[in-house]
Amino acid sequence: MSMKGKIINDPVYGFISFPEPELMQIIESHWFQRLRNIRQMGMAHFVYPGAVHTRFHHSLGACHLMGMALDKLKSKGAEVSREEYVAARMAILLHDVGHGPFSHALEHSLVDGIPHETVSRFIMKAMEKEMGGPFDIARQIFSHSYPKKYLHQLVSSQLDVDRMDYLNRDSFYTGVSEGVIGYDRIIQMLTVHDGELMVEEKAVHSVEKFIIARRLMYWQVYLHKTVLGAEQLIINVLKRAKEIARNGGELFATPAFRYFLYHPVSVNDFQDEQLLRLFCEMDDADLQTSIKVWQKHPDTTLSMLCKMLVNRNLYKIILSSNEIDYLLEEKQKVALQKEGINKDNLHYFVSSGTTFNNTYNTDDERILIEMKDGSVRDISQIDNPLVNQTSAEPIHKNYIYYIR
Repeated sequence: MSMKGKIINDPVYGFISFPEPELMQIIESHWFQRLRNIRQMGMAHFVYPGAVHTRFHHSLGACHLMGMALDKLKSKGAEVSREEYVAARMAILLHDVGHGPFSHALEHSLVDGIPHETVSRFIMKAMEKEMGGPFDIARQIFSHSYPKKYLHQLVSSQLDVDRMDYLNRDSFYTGVSEGVIGYDRIIQMLTVHDGELMVEEKAVHSVEKFIIARRLMYWQVYLHKTVLGAEQLIINVLKRAKEIARNGGELFATPAFRYFLYHPVSVNDFQDEQLLRLFCEMDDADLQTSIKVWQKHPDTTLSMLCKMLVNRNLYKIILSSNEIDYLLEEKQKVALQKEGINKDNLHYFVSSGTTFNNTYNTDDERILIEMKDGSVRDISQIDNPLVNQTSAEPIHKNYIYYIR
């Protein structure tokens, strides 16, 4: 395996470089290459046909921005050793390595209640055994236990390089220009003050634009009602398939996917490297192939749901800030008149839920601004802030999904 550095042509940033042999070893490993087959935006391509970019793209882009940010901080006097530099780049390169098929859409459906960050940590441990290198520091940075707080903040905070890349990249691939942010200006203005990451006052408007862009992208793209409908549909397909499997029914599936359909899995199970490797054998293709085959499954509910997904006959969604449960009964009556739907399986075709969007969480790790006079303020406390306490509060919306 060649361990020389590489230059990669990225459609968002142009040529990006990976001169560190440790990073090339990670990129060329099977653990990381599987991300080529996991869509970054889950089901968003049903609404935005261009949104077929992958976790692989995004992880390389975030790693590129991490390099830019660290170079800038070093030029301003932050002491970052080569080992820390490589470890921080490793941490962001691997921050999404634990994602399963369809990313966030199936995060808590495929394996119950195990977030991808937890799986990422197990994968980092397994990679360390295989490869060596500063994985220990990378894991500490990732888990917020490394003494230099700002290194973790670059990986995960309300102004991290992960968000900077996905907003920019998702805008590029969806064509939704509201998500475009001045990432380069924000990175130029990053600074470290008392060990914490913050932004110089000059860039305050770029940071506000970043926060607002994120909010707009959530309602226009990530929580778009048709995307929500597609996600709910694939969740229900998986739920029904698990129901059949756990009741002894027969289902076509790839060997790895089959295991997770038939066996409940807990967090501790992921300490078994064999199970971890099995999880990493799965990507979007395992589910897509199975769903295509399940269209002909004798279980009417499963076959109906799969046909709907394959033919993009998605749920209709009503989304509202008000209480809308009173509409449920009417939609249920209509659904019950359709062939193949009865009271037992009605919840697969008509149901309700809640979704929310957090613009800027003032209870979370805040975005701090270093003022010209040396004082430090929260972004929501500067003069005439666009992002204030009121606009920072999460917006909850209720939804009902039903079949056409």
